[in-house]
Amino acid sequence: MWKTALKPRWIAGFIFAIALSGVFVLLSQWQFGRSTRPEVPVNPTTEQVQPLTATLQPGEFFHGSVADQMVTAQGTYSPDKQVLVPGRLHDGKSGYWVVSAFAVNGAPALAGAAASPQTWIPVARGWVAAPGDAAAPPSGTVKLTGRLLPSEAPVAGKAPQPGEASAVSVAELINYWEVSSYPGFVSATAEVMDGADISAAAVPGKLLPLDIGPQPPAQHVNWLNLFYSIEWVVFAGFALFIWWRLVKDDYHRDLEEALDEAEASATPEQHETPQQKVQP
Repeated sequence: MWKTALKPRWIAGFIFAIALSGVFVLLSQWQFGRSTRPEVPVNPTTEQVQPLTATLQPGEFFHGSVADQMVTAQGTYSPDKQVLVPGRLHDGKSGYWVVSAFAVNGAPALAGAAASPQTWIPVARGWVAAPGDAAAPPSGTVKLTGRLLPSEAPVAGKAPQPGEASAVSVAELINYWEVSSYPGFVSATAEVMDGADISAAAVPGKLLPLDIGPQPPAQHVNWLNLFYSIEWVVFAGFALFIWWRLVKDDYHRDLEEALDEAEASATPEQHETPQQKVQP
């Protein structure tokens, strides 16, 4: 059968089948890429810094529309309201997030017996490799700029060490600090005091910046495009199958023609039966 496949026309047919299969595979990849697409494009307005007090209100539900929004606020840190969140990676190394409570100037105060006179928001100020590397937050009025993020869920079944928290969870932190809080936290990118930026991004030291960018939008699967991508792969295999089938049919035709020629060229004696060869 290989002799039949090496005929010039079938070699040309094989090259055509390979090229056609390649086109089908490319179409499959294109359809597969279209099957997983973001539900919404990345919103460029999240990079436009907005006042925190105008973006999110304390005591309200954290709306997804304000997630990743860059915000700014003025206020003060409390030196006795700071925790470390272990198990956080930075350039492949495990360490701690330094999270401090920030009293927001001009934030509305919450009502209730357990409400504090001021409203606070947790601020992830940076990353340290060891607990001893975490210094106290700056004192004085600070103009904070950072990315607004939703509260994390506390880690169940994990008892944090003293001075630590299992996650940047507002529900967990307000119990530690006993303050009223916004329903989210800020990843600091700048901390300006007296005209100078004293954040981890501006001042070299053991406290390293987090550099948290906008999170990618959620994706959904388009099952129709996914089905089309599988269909194109089947077509690619079918093109090669058709070539192989045509070669096989040609091979059988060659065998039949060779057999017919052998029978036609046989001598009369080769066709006589033993009885016909017996002389009277």
